[in-house]
Amino acid sequence: MSKTIEHKKQVVTEIADKFRESKSTILVDYRGLDVAEVTELRTQLRDAGVDFKVYKNTMTRRAAEEAELADLNETLVGPTAIAFSTDDVVAPAKILNNFAKEHEALEIKAGVIEGSIASIEQIKELADLPNYEGMLSMLLSVLQAPVRNFAYATKAVAEQKEEQGA
Repeated sequence: MSKTIEHKKQVVTEIADKFRESKSTILVDYRGLDVAEVTELRTQLRDAGVDFKVYKNTMTRRAAEEAELADLNETLVGPTAIAFSTDDVVAPAKILNNFAKEHEALEIKAGVIEGSIASIEQIKELADLPNYEGMLSMLLSVLQAPVRNFAYATKAVAEQKEEQGA
């Protein structure tokens, strides 16, 4: 009996550590998805570096309390899968939100972003943001705009002087 309790304590500690270490965590209800759909979802999440697991709700509740996220306990009812991301804040929200649009059976229940509990609306807003590479691309575009405009202006002045000289 004590081995079982020790194992459960280890699982609770593992979940609590994942809650603390993750940049974003999304809880979903996956009822109604068939095996092929769950496999497809797991593959998408794994490719993005997101850890997707199903734990018993009682252990997840204890881990949430240990990680000072006790407000999640009210959402831990029924089948719940958890997506943990330690690298990218946007990836799990984006993948799960897009998957939920295509498969109505998947329901986003709650989430934790940077250690704070997030509402479903906040998770959907996060999902609409571009990922790191997209934001970097936008930044570079903004930084290049003045140089590009200067080059166009210089070219226009040169062409105008060439026309006047000809």
